[in-house]
Amino acid sequence: MSKNETTQTKSQDVFSVSQENVDKIFHGIKQSVPQYHQSITNVQQEYLQAYENVVGSTISLQKEYVKKAGIAANIPEATLKVIHYATEEFVKAASIQNQVTLATIDATQQNIKTFNDNAKSFADLNRNILQSWISAFTAKTN
Repeated sequence: MSKNETTQTKSQDVFSVSQENVDKIFHGIKQSVPQYHQSITNVQQEYLQAYENVVGSTISLQKEYVKKAGIAANIPEATLKVIHYATEEFVKAASIQNQVTLATIDATQQNIKTFNDNAKSFADLNRNILQSWISAFTAKTN
């Protein structure tokens, strides 16, 4: 069967054409999602690495400067404790923020799933109502 014959045998009503085009659009979107995900992950990793390099280089340069300049770099034990405590609290806060963010994403995903399930149920309900109306108004032939 040629392509023209195949096209001609397909239903050309507005609903079939709409469904076919919607399917094509969503197929294209679904194919690009993994690429977006990978690209975003790559950018995040590259940014984190760049930031880590900048901070490491800055500390290294300052350390070298202080050493060559003969500046004392020792800090009191009390200050050291405060720095360690502040760092630990920052790490805890970041961990809690990450947990809240992940919980929010999970809740959002569940809400979308629930919406999708409800939309399907609503469509089924409307289909049943429509069928009842059609049955009620269709003349019965005996």
